[in-house]
Amino acid sequence: MSSMLICAVNVVAMLHNFWEQKQMSQSNGSSTETLLLYESSPSPGPPYVCYVTLPGGSCFGNFKVCDTQAEARRDAARVALMNSLVNELPCRRITPQFITQSLQQAATDSVSIEDASDSGTSIGAYSLLLHSYIGKTMLQFQEMMTVFQLLHWNETLKALRERQCSRQSVISYYSQRGLDEYMRSSMALDWLGREQKSPGQLGEELQVAQRELVLARRRGIELRFYKEKTEILSLALSQAYIHPTPEIFNQAPTAIIIKVQEDQDLWTAFSLTKAQIQSRYFKVKWCNIHL
Repeated sequence: MSSMLICAVNVVAMLHNFWEQKQMSQSNGSSTETLLLYESSPSPGPPYVCYVTLPGGSCFGNFKVCDTQAEARRDAARVALMNSLVNELPCRRITPQFITQSLQQAATDSVSIEDASDSGTSIGAYSLLLHSYIGKTMLQFQEMMTVFQLLHWNETLKALRERQCSRQSVISYYSQRGLDEYMRSSMALDWLGREQKSPGQLGEELQVAQRELVLARRRGIELRFYKEKTEILSLALSQAYIHPTPEIFNQAPTAIIIKVQEDQDLWTAFSLTKAQIQSRYFKVKWCNIHL
């Protein structure tokens, strides 16, 4: 019923008003910056695809098969609006009770719940991240975790681990840093280096990322991780046959230049535990992230 009501009104305007009021209340009435970003995938004809990125970075796309760009825009706004509204529910907040339940679910036969107090363990790092987001929403937590998912996928975390950077330093550094053009460009350079070593790898990885993005969009879930991967690989591929790949790209992933490398505490490999948060319109899935 709620879905039918949302479809019957101007969902694009509703989504804009929702975030405008939210940001105005958080900024005590001061003016706000651009709130929402709509992006339409290039297409000579239907079906059309549209993505909308929310102020914090969360991204959603149209769920339905759309015959016009306007319809795709409205459907993307509808999915984003439903997720935005659900995200405001009390049960979508990171609370001590939620953290306890999450850690219990994350504990396995090989990982003890007692290790949650030790930031040097996988479950301890997961606990540290959760506690740093107490009072915030699931979408906010997902926005931060997307950074770590991309760093894991790009093998940046592996490079930092090999240089014995401490987990705490990496978590502290990247949990405060959002995705920006510098980070995206750095990852694209890393993939250019891999393409030089193994020609064809970049194209294969891009095809996989594009399929993942399509499947995730059809499920109506948050898309930023999949969309960022696709765009980073597309950027790398666009440069692969324009400029020769310099030898510098044979080095380890670019994150080794960050200041956290100064912390040389022994940092053994660990995996952030897999957990799932599900609701009717909202779903976050944590993959194994090797830090």
